[in-house]
Amino acid sequence: MRQPFAKIFDEDEESEINMTPMLDVVFIMLIFFIVTASFVKESGIEVNRPEAATAVKKDRASILVAINTKNEIYINRRKIDVRAVQANIERLHAENPQGSVVIQADKKSNTETLVKVMDAARSAGVYDVSLAAEN
Repeated sequence: MRQPFAKIFDEDEESEINMTPMLDVVFIMLIFFIVTASFVKESGIEVNRPEAATAVKKDRASILVAINTKNEIYINRRKIDVRAVQANIERLHAENPQGSVVIQADKKSNTETLVKVMDAARSAGVYDVSLAAEN
């Protein structure tokens, strides 16, 4: 015969919430945000850039070169010798041919170092070279 309603459910059994669909949604959202995020590249060191009234923001700056007050050159948080700048820029330019070179030179760095980096970038085949400045 029929059992009473109370006897259909076992009294020892506890009801649980199924977390699998929620975890699936969270995981998909995480993947979405990782894929759509635009990551900002940093040179890796703090540089006091000079001010310029006509400074314009570059959208496709893929190669950032920093020059500090001691005229040390940094690319991707690594200290680079002046003679190795051209090879590093060639390698990075091969990874992203549409990108440009942005040089972040400190106010107190020598112009000679700046010119050497610009010359190395042009020798590497990158003619879109810019200088970073503060607005």
